[in-house]
Amino acid sequence: MAVSTSPIDLSAALVLEPVAALDWLVILPVAWCICIGAVLMMIRQRGGLQPLIAIAALCVLVALDAGLLWHVSQDGPATMVMGRWLPPFGIAFTVDLTGALFALTAAVVALIGAIAAIDDINTSGRRYGFYPFLMLLMAGVSGAFLTGDIFNLYVWFEVLLISSFGLLVLGSEREQIDGAVKYGFLNLVATTLFLITTGYLYGVFGTLNMADIARKAASLQDTAPLVTLTALYVLAFAMKAAAFPVNFWLPASYHTPRIVVSALFAGLLTKVGIYALIRVSVMLFPFAREQLSLVIAIVAALTMLTGALGALAQTDTRRLLGYLVISGIGAMLAGIAIGGAGGIGGAVFYALHSMLVMTALYLASGLAARLGGGFSLATAGGLYRDHLLFTTLSLMLFFSVSGLPPFSGFWPKVMLVKAALDNGAGWLAGALLFTGFLTMIATGRVFLLAYWRPAPEGRATPQEALPVKALLPLLVLTVLSVLIGLLPETLLGLVQNAALTLNEPSAYLKSVFPAGSMP
Repeated sequence: MAVSTSPIDLSAALVLEPVAALDWLVILPVAWCICIGAVLMMIRQRGGLQPLIAIAALCVLVALDAGLLWHVSQDGPATMVMGRWLPPFGIAFTVDLTGALFALTAAVVALIGAIAAIDDINTSGRRYGFYPFLMLLMAGVSGAFLTGDIFNLYVWFEVLLISSFGLLVLGSEREQIDGAVKYGFLNLVATTLFLITTGYLYGVFGTLNMADIARKAASLQDTAPLVTLTALYVLAFAMKAAAFPVNFWLPASYHTPRIVVSALFAGLLTKVGIYALIRVSVMLFPFAREQLSLVIAIVAALTMLTGALGALAQTDTRRLLGYLVISGIGAMLAGIAIGGAGGIGGAVFYALHSMLVMTALYLASGLAARLGGGFSLATAGGLYRDHLLFTTLSLMLFFSVSGLPPFSGFWPKVMLVKAALDNGAGWLAGALLFTGFLTMIATGRVFLLAYWRPAPEGRATPQEALPVKALLPLLVLTVLSVLIGLLPETLLGLVQNAALTLNEPSAYLKSVFPAGSMP
């Protein structure tokens, strides 16, 4: 029997060209976090060595993500497929400006958290895996921001969820276990809904590649149940992001772990839900987003108001900050509901600002509790007199989260209000402004009670200055907020271009399916 010796044409199934050197940046952040997490797990008994390795590794991660952002801003979206299989069959990692901006900001937050943990996480916490869990969390967060496959997005959600469970119960205190149960239940419900919806989507489209779905959705909007699919994804991601009315798990759990863990959660976890919602509703199913825009806008307004009013009602600063996280999620949802370059750009800008400022506010609350003897406003006071620098930094962060100039929270709020007015949604612009006013009252109350008024009688305020290692993370994040507020042009240009790419994803599609390779 003769055996054919004719060469097999692999060009129809595989990417045959060598991968460009810069395109390795697409996958390196995820691979790096997983590898370093494994190393830290192997040396988890070496408590003194773990923070040094983790901080050095996160500095590298920041550099990788900064390089990726530069690459994408210069050359457009970049794609790498696993096993060199051509999409949509190979699992694709595709990065545009939105994903690169989120990934870089998340890396900065994780680096600051790792530095703050030197002072906040004791030897027992290190031995039980704080730093390995942190690197695993960053693998999941980075993977969610960089993937171009919707099932792969689900996988990275699972990775970050597992690692967040480990961080949440670190210490095994009763309050932590209670918070973990509430946190875990609703997040598992959301993850299950995400998986079911993804199976439904695959049954409709026969593909899980985001670019392939976006390409096919335009021709199927009259025949496929796109509004139903989008509504299910909105519900799943709204649970992840702690939007009204499925937000009760956040203020019931974020106050329970160590303060650095709460800071990392506030900066990272809900923003992954917002990112996924932007990616699916804006890039994949824009027609369905328009159909659901009023519903999303109503949810956004209720989320903002619920968060702001909840913050006003709190006497525990950690619970108060949890409600401010929720209020910020409402502002981002407002941008998604408005749509267009202004709305989506404002939502992206607000998310980046919130990642930095909410992380800083949780760290500030931990330092205030350390100096004032606890998190309760009823027993707080006296910080202004003895800790002027710390008080100044805290006040600047309060201004930023309230959307006041000249801090980072001002510009996304302006973008969102302007986009709402241009879109004829004056009531939503009013909700954004009113929420900012309520937030200013809530944070002003914290400042007056915990910082300005004298310490209660019988409670001595510590006189020693805060150590540099405790104050440095807060100082860095506050400086970033000020710089963004004073010099917003570069970031404004990036988020506006990111919004344009999401609304008109032809460059994204071309990155995944170059000319002549469309299936």
